[in-house]
Amino acid sequence: MKDFSKYQTQELHAKDLKHNMHPFTDFATFKEEGSLIMAESEGAYVYDTEGNKYLDGIAGLWCVNIGYANEEMGEAMAEQTRRIPYYSSFGHLTTPPAVELSEKLVSLAPSNLNHVFYGTGGSMSNDTAVRMIHFYFNRLGKKDKKQIITRTDGYHGSTYLAMSLTGVEYDHIGFDLAPDLVHRVSAPNVYRRPDGMTEAEFCDFLVDELEQKILAIGPERVAAFFAEPIAGAGGVLVPPAGYHKRIADVCKKYEVFLVSDEVVTAFGRLGEMFSSESVFGFQPDIITCAKGLTSGYIPLSANLISDEIYDVISVPQAKGAMFTHGFTYSGHPVSCAVGLKNIEIMERMDLCNHVKKVGKYFENQLKEKISSLPIVGDVRGSHFMMCVENVANKETKELLPAEAEIGNRIAAKCEEAGVLIRPLAHKNIMSPPLILNVQEVDTIVETLHKGICDVQDELIREGLWKG
Repeated sequence: MKDFSKYQTQELHAKDLKHNMHPFTDFATFKEEGSLIMAESEGAYVYDTEGNKYLDGIAGLWCVNIGYANEEMGEAMAEQTRRIPYYSSFGHLTTPPAVELSEKLVSLAPSNLNHVFYGTGGSMSNDTAVRMIHFYFNRLGKKDKKQIITRTDGYHGSTYLAMSLTGVEYDHIGFDLAPDLVHRVSAPNVYRRPDGMTEAEFCDFLVDELEQKILAIGPERVAAFFAEPIAGAGGVLVPPAGYHKRIADVCKKYEVFLVSDEVVTAFGRLGEMFSSESVFGFQPDIITCAKGLTSGYIPLSANLISDEIYDVISVPQAKGAMFTHGFTYSGHPVSCAVGLKNIEIMERMDLCNHVKKVGKYFENQLKEKISSLPIVGDVRGSHFMMCVENVANKETKELLPAEAEIGNRIAAKCEEAGVLIRPLAHKNIMSPPLILNVQEVDTIVETLHKGICDVQDELIREGLWKG
């Protein structure tokens, strides 16, 4: 039995409100409502300080792929801490876990990605990709080839540079972006494609749009295109069939590097360790990853870099000159040991094949039981990466008024019933631990169904929706 008496919830709430500044916080409500403080965990479940148990439908934040409180992970962390808890990886220094994890990651990645560079998060990984690509073209004397193209509603992080890459406009409100660096093309949002356009025609449009954007900027000025295989925080956008392969061909045509942001999709979420080549059939020049790399047990990110890029940036600029990019915690031995253990556990559990089976069941159950609800416009995603988009009118796809707070209200209903679902404006997102069984999938689907139905009834009573 778990003992929750040691947690003084009210005292923790007071300290949290006074001192702890949260990321991505709505201060209009936070100062009144405070935080739900998670204190314990096990498997696919988390517990708050009052002992309330929740089935975690979001894996913390796309992270806890192998589930919570895995004893082997704790032991791996402790064992490495006893051996050597930290050492710099600058220059001619490293540790065994960093070396071993690098070899393991390369063995899992597309065949052209044979080099690994470490950081501590997805934002850092995407920043690193930009710096490396800029450095590459500098080394070739192409110092004007610096412009970056990303997609509307793409998400690449929240550091200054990574947020400039991010195309979620809501996240930019009140903040500055890196000037004159990043250009946008359309999101591959099949649900909201132009009226009368088939999915195949939409794919043609997206591919042509990217090519025209490169030509408009000038191929001699465009360095890279960043894209998530499935856009996560932008609303779980699954691109039309053939999109990624054709995009890769356009990039190759104009010597534009393709960076695949697999911070969310890597390490089993779509049933493969990496999804770029295995699921979507394209070979990127860089893969950025984090989150599932350690199942969120400890911060770690990695850039998997092509031979083509490495062979240029690893040539000395001049006598005594160095490649001056990196971080204090690059290749942190404890983080790398946890990453190795995480992959070992995933492989032993055959977690990718589990996701292919149970994840497809999850996808099918959501579409079968949620799609027909009057307020649901779209159910989309793949395996353990799903989204429900709520609308006022199924035919017109018109959104509900902002004051309906539809995503928040549905998530709150589910939370009351013991299931955590992520609200994102008018959408609700699910990205549970990959260990979920069929019964737990059913619990999420049934709870979400009831939550949506309850909110529908409330909106009608409040006059916010006609039904």
